Amino acid sequence: MDTRQWQPRMTWLERFARGRRPDRNPLRRASDLIETALLAVVVVAFFVAAPFAAQQSGAWMHATAHRAQIAQQAARHQVTAVVLEPAPSAQMGGWGAADAWVPARWTAPDGKVMTDKVLEPAGTAAGAKVRVWVTRDGQLSSQPLLDSQVSGQVLLSQVLSVVALAILMLVIGVLGRRALDKRRMAAWDADWRATGPRWTARR
Repeated sequence: MDTRQWQPRMTWLERFARGRRPDRNPLRRASDLIETALLAVVVVAFFVAAPFAAQQSGAWMHATAHRAQIAQQAARHQVTAVVLEPAPSAQMGGWGAADAWVPARWTAPDGKVMTDKVLEPAGTAAGAKVRVWVTRDGQLSSQPLLDSQVSGQVLLSQVLSVVALAILMLVIGVLGRRALDKRRMAAWDADWRATGPRWTARR
């Protein structure tokens, strides 16, 4: 019969915390305490700085995207174009109607008559009137940024700033631990040089 006392298994997080918590263990080295303090500083710094980083990056992106939105709204105009040729109909058995490039004509905001191809749903008849976005000289352009797109860019900027901060804190922690490991190795080498000759002399 196995008389060993059963001990519950510890998770990796519990082992990690147990190996770094400050206590009166005589085997605990000063570098271990420094590593624990460094870990605590990195974690606290992340949680303190993350909201600030997200707020600042979000404010910067909102201002940048809003300026771009205003500039696009001032430079782009929506005009009515007339489709010159019918768009091909969707093939039978297909997965759905596909858009097609068809020639169209419109009048630019500066009065110039322009002709170019526009993307329209399959089956669009010749003579159909569609709305397109153009620049002042009549060149086709994309729609100005929507408010939802501005909000999406702000959210993405906030997420990326928090991720970047987490990576920075991780790099600081890894570099700090590497420096401590070098210090431990140097201490071990010094101890071995001091005790090694005495051990080998006993053989």
